[in-house]
Amino acid sequence: MIWDDKGFLLSKNKYNENSLIAEIFTKNHGKVSGIIFGGSSKKIKNYLQIGNDLHVNFISKSENRIGYFKIEIQQALSPYYFDNQKKLSCISSAMNLIKLLTAESQQNLYIYKLIEDFYMLLKLDNWIQNYIFWELELFKSLGYNLEFDNLVDKKIINNQLKYISKSSSEKKIIPNFLIDKTLNAKDMTTLLEGLKLVGDYLDKTILKPNNLTQPISRLQFINTLK
Repeated sequence: MIWDDKGFLLSKNKYNENSLIAEIFTKNHGKVSGIIFGGSSKKIKNYLQIGNDLHVNFISKSENRIGYFKIEIQQALSPYYFDNQKKLSCISSAMNLIKLLTAESQQNLYIYKLIEDFYMLLKLDNWIQNYIFWELELFKSLGYNLEFDNLVDKKIINNQLKYISKSSSEKKIIPNFLIDKTLNAKDMTTLLEGLKLVGDYLDKTILKPNNLTQPISRLQFINTLK
């Protein structure tokens, strides 16, 4: 089996002294794992930054055996943010969520487009808020649609409109920007509350039922914002 495609590097791990095993989310073949010979060499190593946009040549003797990648850089996206730890951590968080939540070898053009959109949102002033919406859109594309509008009651507290969760077990104040998409969350405390709320939903609804845990990279991203 031989094919050419393009995709984004999700992960890389040492295979032997000179080679790596990489996971790449490709446009036409979905998430694919493969060995990169010489992946530890200085030349190729520079290409293999998490999130980079790659051209991929894949060769495998059968569908049941791991194949081999030959790669070329299409766009070195991650290096743009080497001097911005928050955005670099966000790239790692996003790629690890894709890695964790997607199935092997299943084309998904919508998720591929979501990854392209992710790099566009990093250029926005309110990129953290848009990243939260991006995570929710990713979950929705996988069949987990969190509609906050249907889960809250409106209350006036200290002359301010607040949205309170309807859950009988635990009443939570939902950040207004998650309900009213026209609002911009301008303080970090509100954004962190939004990230925590979405993370709690991720854990309860998607990860724990499948015996999975939240990626460390997402927690590290949140820590860079504190």
